[in-house]
Amino acid sequence: MFAYCSDPSALDGLSWLACYLTSGKHMLFYGSFATVLLLLAITAPVALAFGFAGAMASRSHFLPLSLLGKVYTSVVRGVPDIVFFLFFVIALDQGIEWLRHKALCPDWTAAVRQGNDFVVCPQAKMPLSTAPESIHEIYNFSLAVFTFSIVFGAFAANVLYGAMNAVPRAQLETAHAYGMNNRQSFWRILVPQMWIYALPGLGNLWMILIKATPLLFLLGVRDIVYWARELGGSKTAIYDYPHPDWRIYYFLFLLVFYLAFTRVSEIVLERLTRRLSHGQATAAGEELRRAA
Repeated sequence: MFAYCSDPSALDGLSWLACYLTSGKHMLFYGSFATVLLLLAITAPVALAFGFAGAMASRSHFLPLSLLGKVYTSVVRGVPDIVFFLFFVIALDQGIEWLRHKALCPDWTAAVRQGNDFVVCPQAKMPLSTAPESIHEIYNFSLAVFTFSIVFGAFAANVLYGAMNAVPRAQLETAHAYGMNNRQSFWRILVPQMWIYALPGLGNLWMILIKATPLLFLLGVRDIVYWARELGGSKTAIYDYPHPDWRIYYFLFLLVFYLAFTRVSEIVLERLTRRLSHGQATAAGEELRRAA
């Protein structure tokens, strides 16, 4: 980063520390925070969409669709997250490569399953071995987003299903009495009012999602935990910046980051709860009416 950093062995004190903290690997470490924030920014709305679809399916009067929604929420919630991440990502990756293998290499005669190995033709690899490193990172990140969305979408579906049932039935009956059909009462009466009941559960899911981001390294993404462990480990004289085991300092920095992030999230959720409580027949809504 700085011109005087070209010879780390000649540095000491603050100059050494400044060059150390601005080295190439530290730049990747700082960039990994953006990776985590991007994962949260994409996963949260996608998981909410999965949850909304799952809740609607569970409420459906069409039996196969209702069973599909209930099986999705029950099975995914019943499997430990780390097991689901390890199994689902491998299965999804191999499924994509198998479909590409069947389409691109119809003349391939060897078995795809060869003991513990999964062997497809080179053209079917996803991504291709000749693809740049950025393509591999984007592919792994996409798998991570999809996996996180499915897992947290199942929990969100259960929360939204309960929130939909919490809306007073009398309000839906009143909507029907005014001539609304089921679709109109759902979108105009049920959906706008369910969020105040769903927000506590969704807020908890958001906090859990934040804490689950360190599992990114299981999906092949170099996240902040990976770099903290990599940079903080003991470095001998063969490295440009040798130092003893400093992992405790890196992980303390991550502790501060996560605590600050969750505190900001709590403030936002409190304000959102207050905003959604206006006009609602809830304890918070009644408190706002009395204060006014």
